[in-house]
Amino acid sequence: MKITSEKAYVTTSMVELYAFLSQAENISVLLPHDKITDFQSDANGCSFRVQGGILIPLVYTNREAINHIEMKSGEKAPFPYTLTIHLNDLTHVVEGHIEFHAEISIFMKMMVEKPLIALFNTMTLQLQQHFSTEI
Repeated sequence: MKITSEKAYVTTSMVELYAFLSQAENISVLLPHDKITDFQSDANGCSFRVQGGILIPLVYTNREAINHIEMKSGEKAPFPYTLTIHLNDLTHVVEGHIEFHAEISIFMKMMVEKPLIALFNTMTLQLQQHFSTEI
């Protein structure tokens, strides 16, 4: 299964946005607080529970290139997945989106696809709002 979020347009520098997204504790800013519980983070990644009690662990696998950040499923993930945040510097604005790949059955896809699309689109919207209110 592949999911691509809507694009976000963030008014900040590529370096600042990359630095923000490279810190796992900042992922909590992007999550819908009414649908997420038990957020935890450390230098290697983060984890949280979504409605229904499903644990979503994210582990950084690549933070070397400034134009993308790669994460993968951690221990206790319900299925294997990768999540990549793509960034594109458009001069005074950074365009970004989330790309998610998972190895799941068709039955599981029917259960998780819509909630994941909503989660990733919320995250891109929260990112735009976070940087638009920062001074």
